[in-house]
Amino acid sequence: MAARELNLPLANARLVFGQHLAGERRLSPKTVEAYGRDLDQFAEFLGQHLGRAISLDDLAGLKATDFRAFMAARRRDGLSARSLARSLSAIRTFYSYAERRWGVENAALTLIEGPKLGRSKPKPVSETGARALIDEAGRAQGTDWIEARDVAVLSLLYGCGLRISEALGLTGRDRELRDSMQITGKGGKTRLVPILPVVREAVAHYAALCPFELAADGALFRGTRGGALGARSVQKRMETLRQRLGLGPTATPHALRHSFATHLLAHGGDLRAIQELLGHASLSTTQIYADVESSRLMAIYDGAHPRARQR
Repeated sequence: MAARELNLPLANARLVFGQHLAGERRLSPKTVEAYGRDLDQFAEFLGQHLGRAISLDDLAGLKATDFRAFMAARRRDGLSARSLARSLSAIRTFYSYAERRWGVENAALTLIEGPKLGRSKPKPVSETGARALIDEAGRAQGTDWIEARDVAVLSLLYGCGLRISEALGLTGRDRELRDSMQITGKGGKTRLVPILPVVREAVAHYAALCPFELAADGALFRGTRGGALGARSVQKRMETLRQRLGLGPTATPHALRHSFATHLLAHGGDLRAIQELLGHASLSTTQIYADVESSRLMAIYDGAHPRARQR
């Protein structure tokens, strides 16, 4: 490796890396911007930490204590564990590229462990909110078949606990649902999902109004031009509905699946049965809904019990 390349300022190397992300890896502009922001913060810290302008050669000589000092400084700045993990990932990705491009190696980085991330808790919509979303979907567009379609999709998410990809993956042969259907979820795992009468009726109503031919092997849910309905269209629809109803940004299509599980549990559903209905491979994944419900019950207790506020 030529000495002049190792003397390349880190800021210049970062720009070359950004071009690689945008051109060769074809990452989105926002993702490239996020990588750049994390690396700029790393470079700024190193400049202050080492007291000089930083070059590629400096990256090869950093010790584990230097990386840990950077993480500690970012923590003091108020960076969350998740954001710090993202920043560390950006640095690792840059080092991987720098090794291939310029031969810059640093074994010390392999000694650094990222912050432990707690599993984020699901944010379900309330029972009232879920019903309001479905009701509002049925009277918000002004086009009968589109209103019926949106009601059917949201009913499948909330009434059956489907993922949005699973609901949109249904075909014309599913237009007449029975008491249950087999769903293939993540990892090819199949499960049997009961179908509520209200959900069957919503899907049948949409199928009867849809102006496009619903071939057995074609998409059941269609966009305005007849093509398969996309997940982004459903997400945008939910954004409109939640704004109209005054619900928060956590009221997403996937939140209806969370609501399905949380409301079943709240009304006495068995955790292992809910695991099967959701298609979770591990009970520990489903257990998080029990934690959410326990937190909700404790909040109700603290707010309502006359002795709860006496310490």
